[in-house]
Formats: sequence, C-alpha cells, structure tokens
Amino acid sequence: MRVNVGDVLRFTGHKVGATDHRARVVEVLGSEGEPPYRVRYDDGRETEVFPGSDCVVEDPAHLRSPHVD
Repeated sequence: MRVNVGDVLRFTGHKVGATDHRARVVEVLGSEGEPPYRVRYDDGRETEVFPGSDCVVEDPAHLRSPHVD
C-alpha cells in the first residue's frame, strides 16, 4: 500500500455489526509512500498505523462523511 498525506484510510470492522472507521493520513513515515503512517481519526486522536488487509485507501474528494479532517 502506498499513500500520500491527505489520503483517507478506511478500516473495516472485524466483528459482526462493527462499523468501518476512517482516518486521514497526516504523515508518511515509510519511504516512497509505504507504511507506517501517522493518521488522525475524526475524534482528533492520532496514531501510527501499519495497515493490514482490512484497510483500503479512499479518494478524499469522494468521501461522504464530513467528519474526517
């Protein structure tokens, strides 16, 4: 997975009924867009992530949720 600052990652829920959650990439810590990434969730939390197979990159221009900054 390769991303740029500003891209949005969507993580799918692992349990039945769990909702997806999204985070905007605020810093790419790996080389050439590779993980790890520093991301910010819509509640303001920031963390470093190494996305797994449950994660996809969304085009920020096509997001439906106005809560991701």
